[in-house]
Amino acid sequence: MFQQKHLLDLESLSAEEITEILDTADSFRQVLERPIPKVPVLRAKTIANLFFEPSTRTRISFELAEKRLSADVVNFSASGSSVQKGETLRDTADNILAMKVDMIVMRHPDSGAARYLAQRVSASVINAGDGMHAHPTQALLDLLTLRQRLGDLQGRKVTIVGDIAHSRVARSNIWGLTKLGAEVTVCGPAPMIPADIETLGCQVEFDFGSAIGDADAVNVLRIQLERQKHQIFPGNREYARAFRLDREMLRRTPEHCIIMHPGPMNRDVEISTEVADGPRQVILDQVTNGVAVRMAVLYLVSGGVRETLGENLE
Repeated sequence: MFQQKHLLDLESLSAEEITEILDTADSFRQVLERPIPKVPVLRAKTIANLFFEPSTRTRISFELAEKRLSADVVNFSASGSSVQKGETLRDTADNILAMKVDMIVMRHPDSGAARYLAQRVSASVINAGDGMHAHPTQALLDLLTLRQRLGDLQGRKVTIVGDIAHSRVARSNIWGLTKLGAEVTVCGPAPMIPADIETLGCQVEFDFGSAIGDADAVNVLRIQLERQKHQIFPGNREYARAFRLDREMLRRTPEHCIIMHPGPMNRDVEISTEVADGPRQVILDQVTNGVAVRMAVLYLVSGGVRETLGENLE
C-alpha cells in the first residue's frame, strides 16, 4: 500500500509504489471518460499550487486534476507576489499553511527546493519540477502512456534523445523506467550528456540512428536553453541536422515504435511537424494521462487507498 506523505522524485520510490500509482491512474482515466468526470474523494481538502517558474501544461493539469477530485484550489505564482519583494520560500509556505492548506504542489527553478520544503512544513508536498533534478509526475504519465501502448515494460527499449544534462524529465524517466525493468538509452550531443549519467542505469549513444534502431519508444526532449549558463551547441540548425526526429530518421525505428514528447515542442528543431502530427506519436495521450496520473498522486498522497477506490468512484 502506498504510504508516502510526499512525492518528491521517483528515485526514492519502489517499483511496487510506482506500479500502484499507475494502476490508480488507470482507474481515474476511466473517470475522465464519464459525462461528468468528477468524484468527491478530496472534498474538504485544500491544495495550493505554488509555481515559481512559468508553466502551462503542468499547472493546468494539476489544477484540473484537483478540481476533478473536488478539492478546494489556491493558485500562487511568483510573478506579482511577495517573492519579488524578497520573501523566502519558507516564509511563503508558512503563510500559505496558515490558511490551513493540506497539500502543496510546487514548481521551483532550484534543484532540491521540493525536498527543502517537505522537511519544513506539515502539509504534503508534490514536486511539479525542481530545477534540473526531478519531474516525477511527468515521468509517471510517460510510464502510463508506455504501459498502455506496450504492456509490461520489462525488457522494453526506450531511447531518450535531447538535452539530457539540463533535463529533469530525463532523470525522472530513467529512474522510473529502470525500476520497471526497461532498458534506457540516452542520446544527444556530447556537451548535453552528463559524464556520470550511466550511473543511473542507462546506456549512452551519440549516434542518433544507432540509438533508435531497436527502440520500442523514443522520447524526444527539447534543448533547455533557459537552464544553460552559456550556449553549449552551435545552434538549432546544427542540432536539427544531427538529432532531429524526422520522417527519414523515423524509418530507422521498428514499425511499432511510438514517439513521445513532454512539451513544449520546438517544431522542426528536435522533431519535425510530420512526425509530431503523425500516426505514431502519442503526445496527446500523454497530456490526457497527465490529468489521470496527477489525480492518482493527489489521492494516494492524501492517504487514499487504491483497494477501496472503486467504492468511492461509483
